[in-house]
Amino acid sequence: MSRIARVEPHLLSYPFPEPLHLDYYGGHRIIYKRDAMLIRVVTDTGEVGFAPGQGSESAQKLIRETIGPWLEGKAFADPDALRIRFLDGPGRDPHTAKIYSTVEVALYDLAAKAAGVPISELLGGRVRDKIRLYGSAGMYMSPEGYADEAAEVVKLGFKAYKMRPGIGPEADLRAIQLIRDRLGPGIDLMVDAHTWWRMGDKSYSPETVKRLAQSMSEQNLCWLEEPMSPHKHELYRALHAEDIIPLASGEHETTEEGFLDLIHGPCVDFVQADIVCQGGYAWGRRLFAALQEAELRFAFHSWGSYLEIIAAAQLGICWPEHVVEWLEYPLYRKPGQNIMYPFPLAEEILKEPLQIVDGELIVPRSPGLGVEINEGVIEKYPWKPGPWSTFTLHSPAGTWAVYNDHSVQWVEDGGSS
Repeated sequence: MSRIARVEPHLLSYPFPEPLHLDYYGGHRIIYKRDAMLIRVVTDTGEVGFAPGQGSESAQKLIRETIGPWLEGKAFADPDALRIRFLDGPGRDPHTAKIYSTVEVALYDLAAKAAGVPISELLGGRVRDKIRLYGSAGMYMSPEGYADEAAEVVKLGFKAYKMRPGIGPEADLRAIQLIRDRLGPGIDLMVDAHTWWRMGDKSYSPETVKRLAQSMSEQNLCWLEEPMSPHKHELYRALHAEDIIPLASGEHETTEEGFLDLIHGPCVDFVQADIVCQGGYAWGRRLFAALQEAELRFAFHSWGSYLEIIAAAQLGICWPEHVVEWLEYPLYRKPGQNIMYPFPLAEEILKEPLQIVDGELIVPRSPGLGVEINEGVIEKYPWKPGPWSTFTLHSPAGTWAVYNDHSVQWVEDGGSS
């Protein structure tokens, strides 16, 4: 039986040639770079398992100083057995357990390769070979700019588009109307409104949110995502009870109890979560079971590399579409495109592009994650310390730096708008 020889958390960065400046309602945002982590778990017989990780120095330190040393030397056969032992030791700390769950993807990759099966077969067995994708982009531009980008996303073959409004209530509504006019009725449209509660004194009040939800409902949205502070479940319960528009939330939840409250509130129609920042495979299987019982649906949050996408997909296809319906596909700009911004590292981390047919990801059946990793990105995209983005508010005046943990709330709610 092989043993784990070492665990390597490689931090990676793609610094933009020039910082990206974006104005929004009540503030200004600058994006300097995008970060990622590639985790390698190596056995004493030379096998390697890979996983995506949180692109932060704190996560890397935890893996290097706690998780890696605990795993090294352990006999490797069953990832579940190792997890149980870890949770009874260092994993008693919830944050440490969360970071361990990302490393565990590499352990599943190793175990599945050894068995000659895809990871999905170790997670209960796949019930399908594909999962629906939505093209995710759309950040702080004119209403016409959103409509132009949406049309370009559809030309790429995607059947769903998600945008991020934040240019003022009336302009946000205008943007969504223009998008629907441009796309027609056959394309799903998601609106990620997390900026609405991050504008300081110009944050949208619950009354403003309700008014916008009523108007946006006429545009046949698939969902309205995080229109209010995600920590205020009572506001979501109230809006959900109005049955105005499908609601989505979850990517900022920090505990399993929080997710269960979203489900049983009921607070939302779609629950969202990220396997890299919020929990791994074991956590996902528990969450999906609760969703199935409550007859709600799940949508993966995925805002990093395409290795994250395939890691999530291996879990998602073990559940039917009426439980796990969507997988977020961040659309980074390529030459000749006018979509969001470039992040070539995201795709180059894989040797071959993912297979997408009619807006759905075809999940490979080859062993492990089912993809070949391009380890050359480790040297090509060395780590650059510092925040990847900053937000400057007009009122209250202040600047907040954002690192890779997307679940951190970087400014208190305003709500005077």
